[in-house]
Amino acid sequence: MTGAGEGVGAVVAAQLGARGFAVGLAARRPMGLVAVQNRVREVGGYAFTAPTDVTDEVQVHELVEQTERRLGPVEVLINAAGAVHRGPVVSTTEADFDRMLDVNLKGVFRCVKAVLPGMIQRRKGRIVNLAAMAGRIGVPQLSAYGAAKWGVVGFTRACAAELRGFGISAFVVCPGSVDSPSYRAAMPGVPPRAEADAVAEAAVWLASDAPAAMTGAVVEVPG
Repeated sequence: MTGAGEGVGAVVAAQLGARGFAVGLAARRPMGLVAVQNRVREVGGYAFTAPTDVTDEVQVHELVEQTERRLGPVEVLINAAGAVHRGPVVSTTEADFDRMLDVNLKGVFRCVKAVLPGMIQRRKGRIVNLAAMAGRIGVPQLSAYGAAKWGVVGFTRACAAELRGFGISAFVVCPGSVDSPSYRAAMPGVPPRAEADAVAEAAVWLASDAPAAMTGAVVEVPG
């Protein structure tokens, strides 16, 4: 899973570990990954760390290859990596907008594309992409971020329709704002609304117990 070093991703990893999953922990910054790995082990799971930048296609493929060598076939992909840009449209630069798309939307695309050949061959797999409530409603000063998260919703639903015949399910979780170091840096003075545990519970349920017939579902956890 991506975005595992902090915030919702770290909590998702711990909940997966408690459910008996073996987890590949990926994040761009490696500092928090070891702590999350220890947390997974404490609850009885297994995890390894793999610093990965989801804006780099080569690193994404290396992550999948390493995961398959260490854990076997990728049965579940959870995309929790993300970045936030806050600012009015008039002062948002093309570089700002491109970064939001590259991390939040194209990062999901790269990871999904990397795991699909194996899932299609095995005719089995689950994909859970974390978007945001900003990808469901318009939020002032989050235009670039919201556009990327709207894209995650549309991309996931298209994947669900395309892949259901291969036994692959795809889901979206749209949380409200959740506390993390990255969130506090991007949104100073704006209190988070959603609890990471609740968002993680939704993601883990979709990754494990949700009926396959729900593929394409968008689960909102606004907080």
